[in-house]
Amino acid sequence: MDRPAGTDRPAGADRPAGADRLAGADGLGPLLAQLQLTDSAFPSGLYTLSHGLEGHFQLRAVQADNVADLVRDLVRAAGTADAAALALAHRAVTGDDWDALVETDRRLHAIKLNREQRTASVRTGRQVLDTAGPAFDSAPAARLSRLVATGAAPGNHAVVVGAVHAGLGVPVRDAVAGDLYAFAASCATAAVRLGRIDFRRAQALLREVRPELVAAADTALAVRDPRDLHASAPAADAVAALHERAEARLFVT
Repeated sequence: MDRPAGTDRPAGADRPAGADRLAGADGLGPLLAQLQLTDSAFPSGLYTLSHGLEGHFQLRAVQADNVADLVRDLVRAAGTADAAALALAHRAVTGDDWDALVETDRRLHAIKLNREQRTASVRTGRQVLDTAGPAFDSAPAARLSRLVATGAAPGNHAVVVGAVHAGLGVPVRDAVAGDLYAFAASCATAAVRLGRIDFRRAQALLREVRPELVAAADTALAVRDPRDLHASAPAADAVAALHERAEARLFVT
């Protein structure tokens, strides 16, 4: 956040409380904390989500040979929505602007057009909040938990992760890139669990979508106003609407 001209602040004043405690002499603390937060073993509940892949496979709209194209589309869409909200939330916590964080959270919730997507985003976000306290002793997570408990903020996953990353001292660029990679990896894992690709193909897929991850991160980091958050995957929204009424489902989304 820009500061008024002539306002002097000591070095490190924009670092959230707790960040210096984690950094350590070698500066590896924030990186290690980020790896923990984005690891698939972190109990966020993301393993219950296919991010739309299951619905596309059910409709035979996607096959094994073009699943990477779908993941590319989903990553691009994240650049103007969840990834951008993560960046905004990170900057809001770093700048101690909690009104901006609440506005970002509400806006992200509003642009999720399907009940399935909204429910999954909030559920996984709140699971991260519940775990971030004991895992990281996160002051931003504790404050956001209070806002969620009072109904002031819905607690979407991307906003929660952005807030926690900021409290850990993880740079916003790294936070966005790491979460986008975790999203793509979750998509690839879902395709494996659905029996459409094997583990080797999943790793190749992650290499293939890397340019889209870079582009989506750039898009997300360029967003400076919550009002610029928007959905950009109408086909995926339509598939999600059908998936939430499917009789048999392995995944929540």
